[in-house]
Amino acid sequence: MPTFEYQALSSGGKKVAGVLAGASEQAVLSELETRRLVPVSIKESDGSGLSGMFGGKGKRKVGARSLGTSYTQLSDLLKAGVPLLRGLKLLGSRRSDPVLASVFKDLGEAVEKGSDLGAAMGTMPTVFPPIHIAMIRAGEKGGFLEDVLERVGVLVIRQAELRSKVIGNMVYPMLLIILGVGVGIAIFGFFIPQFRPMFANLKGGLPFLTRVVFAVSDLIGKYGLVTAVVVGVGAFGIWRGLQREDIRERLERIRTRMWVIGPLTRGFATARFCQLLGTMLANGVPMLAALRIAKDGTGNILMTRAVEKAAEEVQAGRPLAQPLGESGLLDDDVIEMIAVGESANNLDAVLLKIGDSIEARLDRMLAAAVRLIEPLLLLGMAGVVGIVAAALLIPMSKLSSSLG
Repeated sequence: MPTFEYQALSSGGKKVAGVLAGASEQAVLSELETRRLVPVSIKESDGSGLSGMFGGKGKRKVGARSLGTSYTQLSDLLKAGVPLLRGLKLLGSRRSDPVLASVFKDLGEAVEKGSDLGAAMGTMPTVFPPIHIAMIRAGEKGGFLEDVLERVGVLVIRQAELRSKVIGNMVYPMLLIILGVGVGIAIFGFFIPQFRPMFANLKGGLPFLTRVVFAVSDLIGKYGLVTAVVVGVGAFGIWRGLQREDIRERLERIRTRMWVIGPLTRGFATARFCQLLGTMLANGVPMLAALRIAKDGTGNILMTRAVEKAAEEVQAGRPLAQPLGESGLLDDDVIEMIAVGESANNLDAVLLKIGDSIEARLDRMLAAAVRLIEPLLLLGMAGVVGIVAAALLIPMSKLSSSLG
């Protein structure tokens, strides 16, 4: 949504300047009228307004957990009766996190100049995601900003915790992979070449398995630099290919159908969608606007397409559950619960409950998947060692029999 810089006069004749977000200039004029402000000038912001005032600091990034904690702290201050401007300045004076403190200091300066909190946050898109801005704008208009800040804080912290769980569960498998790659380079690059002179005069030539192992050894050892360049070029080509939406969508379809990985992929996308949409609906964001914002937070191209289609169907008058069910990404029990929530007019609470239950289920599934990955990696490493041993023992046995 575009933002507009305005200058206006209050009922007491005081000059007021600030930034407002609106679908059009007329919408901003209406908003100023409700605030009993007489507009003097209105122009669409080109990015040189608030963000320009603060030296382009909109490019800053902060940790999700720290941002969520700041939301809850600001909510507590507002509930305790502290004015918004004072609360922003208090958060902006903290020394524990200078980057986040500078963000809230800039927000306080913007609000002091007459801007809405949501509009000021909109000038820092790398700090505040669209869902946060939309919910806070709804809270400002509805007069329940402290409740919105608390809900957003809880949502951000929970998503950060879920991300930490995923990363924590994958640490050991990644260490095994790194160890396996290191051992493989040592075996094929330094150990196996020592046996090549021994088998140089073997009668009948080398067995097929031995020739394959020696070829891999040459790629890693003798032609290691060339192999590294080829692998690098291949990785760059894959990265460029993944920038294409059609390729990403095709890979996403494959991933969602894979054993073990498929249910996890669909589960993470469903949990994020339900939590985002439920939180926005619970805080007064209209359904269509909430769907258009939530689609970008699912982290899954197929889910994004499904939500886009669902938004079109909802706009045409159909219930939400039907188009989501047709996508095949959500389980039947989830679709049934969404349908019940729509009919009972408590969809926001149902979506939040679905998100919680799926998150708990994902935690168990992820732990089970990691327990399955570890022995598979160990078996793979053992298989490589076994192949190398067989490739060396077979010609050695032939050599000893010929000598005998």
